[in-house]
Amino acid sequence: MSAGAPRGAGGGSTGRGAGGLRASLAGLTTRGRSFLAAGVAAALCAYVLGQGELLRVGLLLAVLPLLCVLALHRTRHRVSGSRRLTPMRVPAGSEARVQLRTENVSRLPTGMLMLQDRVPYVLGPRPRFVLDRVEPGGRREVSYRVRSDLRGRYPLGPLQLRLTDPFGLVELTRSFSTYDTLTVVPRTEALAPVRLTGETSGYGDGSRRSLALAGDDDVIPRGYRRGDDLRRVHWRSTARYGELMVRREEQPQRSKATVLLDTRAVAFEGAGPDSAFEWAVSGAASTLVHLLEQGFSVRLLTDAGTSVPGDGSAFEKWGGTSGGQESAAAAGLMMDTLAVVGHSDGAGLTRAYDAVRSGGGHGGGAGGDGLLVAFFGDLDDVQAEVAAKMRGRCGAAVAFVLDSAQWAGRPSRAQERVGRLRDTGWTALAVPPGVAFGELWRQAGNAPLGTGTSGGRG
Repeated sequence: MSAGAPRGAGGGSTGRGAGGLRASLAGLTTRGRSFLAAGVAAALCAYVLGQGELLRVGLLLAVLPLLCVLALHRTRHRVSGSRRLTPMRVPAGSEARVQLRTENVSRLPTGMLMLQDRVPYVLGPRPRFVLDRVEPGGRREVSYRVRSDLRGRYPLGPLQLRLTDPFGLVELTRSFSTYDTLTVVPRTEALAPVRLTGETSGYGDGSRRSLALAGDDDVIPRGYRRGDDLRRVHWRSTARYGELMVRREEQPQRSKATVLLDTRAVAFEGAGPDSAFEWAVSGAASTLVHLLEQGFSVRLLTDAGTSVPGDGSAFEKWGGTSGGQESAAAAGLMMDTLAVVGHSDGAGLTRAYDAVRSGGGHGGGAGGDGLLVAFFGDLDDVQAEVAAKMRGRCGAAVAFVLDSAQWAGRPSRAQERVGRLRDTGWTALAVPPGVAFGELWRQAGNAPLGTGTSGGRG
């Protein structure tokens, strides 16, 4: 990005007409206005009293700031600037480094410059840097760090340059036109590689196998070729075509998992980094990262029925292939979604159940395969029943139940809801305040089918 002084954002020239001059006059500092007022007052007094010496002093005081305005207005400096944000996606509580670079691309040296970047207050104080004279073609680099304990997407910029005269009487501000965005994602925990009941590994033994749909050896049964394994001979096709035919190759398919996040506003109380909802968001993020590392094809599902990555072709693009780039892109997309996820206005889990039942192109439908990891808020009798029915659509299901009453220290019915889920085959665990998710994850891996614990404090 580039800006000029007195050229506008993007390097466009600032006009020399009345409008540009008025803008320059508006840049008079307190000192400049004081000089101008003192000069006018001295000139009036000199006229009334007939003092010629005082009149010269008054004219000097009044003309000096006006000369600085004119000189600054006619200055032909061009200054380019850039910002580099590293990294552009950070976990909550971690720092990102912002590097600012300015370059004087004009033929004249600049005066003193003040460089200022606009940042949201949650990222810290607004950074300001004073740059001394920059020679023609000269460059200056400065940097600062930003940090936020709250997840979200935060704009950085636009960058501003303040140009002042040597006397400090006039100060003009020019803004650059571009900005960057810092994405603060939820904190994640490293999870132990446990084996959840009913779960298959991401690849290899135990993974569901399906017929491949592409490749020379993966079309309809073909004729026998020298060197083919005789165990692959398809005798029915051989009898039909009258020649030796070989079966299609079978290839492993990635095991699939769904992480369900309950975002209903009625299901959670409180806000802030230590709230139950933020615990659930962080737990969902940790689960997503862990399952992707284990080779699963993962999607994020909310109570509103929204799936990330999307269904069908979107799933095939982001999570349905074995390529590391696709998995990384899917992880980034889901983490970006969790960075800005908030409470929904929904009152029930019906849409989420419909998405689990249909499978959404994710293999979690009537086939009965796939892992479901759910993070529930408050569950009444009706919603507990809906959640219980989700178990029948999945190969394995683990639920973490966060009850607002329990987190607030009030009498809770969390164990009753957890028991209802266990009775239908869920591995269900109640989440008390202050517990580490990694500990609950290990407990879920050690729990037999349809059971759970109340969780311990981490």
